Amino acid sequence: MLEIFLSAILSLLLGAGIGYFIRNKVLDAKSKDDQDKATSLIEKAKKEVQDLKYNARKEAKLIVKEERVELEKEIRNIQNGLKNQERELGKKEIILDQKIEEKNKEIERVKSKEEEIERERKKINEEVDKFKTKQKELAEKLSQVSGMTREEARNELKEALIQDARVDAAKYIRRVEEETREDAEKKAKRVIGIAIQRFAGEYVSEGTISTVELPSDDIKGRLIGREGRNIRAFEQICGVDLLIDDTPEVVVISSFNVLRKEMARMTILKLIADGRIHPAKIEEFYEKSKSEFDTRLRELGEKAQMEIGVHGIHPEILKLVGALNWRTSYTQNQYQHALETAFLCGSMAAELGVNVKQARRAALLHDIGKVIDASVEASHAVVGAEFAKRYGESQDIIHAIRGHHDDEKPESVLAYLVAAADALSGARPGARKAMMESYISRLTDIEAIVNSFDGVTKSYAISAGREVRVLVENTQVSDDDTVMISREIAKKIEKEMTYPGSIKVTVIRETRAVHVAK
Repeated sequence: MLEIFLSAILSLLLGAGIGYFIRNKVLDAKSKDDQDKATSLIEKAKKEVQDLKYNARKEAKLIVKEERVELEKEIRNIQNGLKNQERELGKKEIILDQKIEEKNKEIERVKSKEEEIERERKKINEEVDKFKTKQKELAEKLSQVSGMTREEARNELKEALIQDARVDAAKYIRRVEEETREDAEKKAKRVIGIAIQRFAGEYVSEGTISTVELPSDDIKGRLIGREGRNIRAFEQICGVDLLIDDTPEVVVISSFNVLRKEMARMTILKLIADGRIHPAKIEEFYEKSKSEFDTRLRELGEKAQMEIGVHGIHPEILKLVGALNWRTSYTQNQYQHALETAFLCGSMAAELGVNVKQARRAALLHDIGKVIDASVEASHAVVGAEFAKRYGESQDIIHAIRGHHDDEKPESVLAYLVAAADALSGARPGARKAMMESYISRLTDIEAIVNSFDGVTKSYAISAGREVRVLVENTQVSDDDTVMISREIAKKIEKEMTYPGSIKVTVIRETRAVHVAK
């Protein structure tokens, strides 16, 4: 038993020793693996850090390069701006030097005149002294020869000297006036030259036709309508000629009145967009176009007001200014003419020390009478002045408008400046042509003759004045009366006008019955 017990103890001790040995071996192996893994992770981390550093350096170089390019662009822009500023400053310095030189020349001329006047004064004083000496000698001789008293001889001699002095003074005054007139002409030319150089306006001639592009040729048939119903209604309502030919996807609107032409163009664009084309829609869209056109006129007037740097003009006056964009005088666009006149007038006012804003305001409004109803029997200057007065413009502005064509004698510097600027704008080369003006005048005269007949509501001269269409009031004119009116209009046109070819007079009478289904 003891042996068995001892062998068991020995076995147990031996097993424990072997287990301890094996455990230590296992622990040593795990520790070595962990160390290898840690070393591998450290190496991998070092490599990633190196990669990150490389990428960071690369991105930093790119950022620095981009920043350098942007900085160089900014530097170049700043340098260009500085160069432009230097050029502008150089130009201004040259202009200032020229003005200073001119002022110096004027000062020298004034000094030379003062010196000349002083010399003349000395001569006059010397002559007066001589006259006084001669007066004494003659008085003594006269008293001795004629037996006149000293006082009587003195009075007689005084009268003779006064007459001589008056003659000399008149000669001197005449010479001074001539010199002053010459200087005034030179200065006026200089002021006008500076004004023209400071403003160079564009010149645009309005045509009498307007082309409208169509999305397809099918629209042409719809615009014509069944048996021409739509095109007749369109021409009657808008007062224009609608020309539809074989040109693909294009129709042409023709009228000598550019306001009607523009409203007709707006109407036809609305009809195309809506797709429903018939007389009722034509009339509806025409009324909408008239309303939009009225807003557009006011916006153009406000734009002109802002461009010349004035404010406070009444909206009704601004609408007339905007309407000038569709008026021409000898083919010169009157809206551009008004702006050009305003800038020229302002430039001349600045040279003469007159209120620049007031000068520009008067010049902008000087031709508004041209777009007021032609039935008013007065010149456009008078009509425009009365309209400006009605809407609160100052008396100086009203006088300048009224006097720019000598309907009222100019009595202020402002009135003369407006007249001069108007003449400069209209007289510059290429500004106006007489043929277009005479053509439009003839068409306007035709419509005026037609409108003078009783019962006529509207009239439109179309086809370059070879035809006039007359709309009459159906309650005042019967179907039989239309024949007589047509004949009488033709005879009056033959009697009062001279024109090439012939003029066709078409009188239209229609009855409309309108009711609303509820």
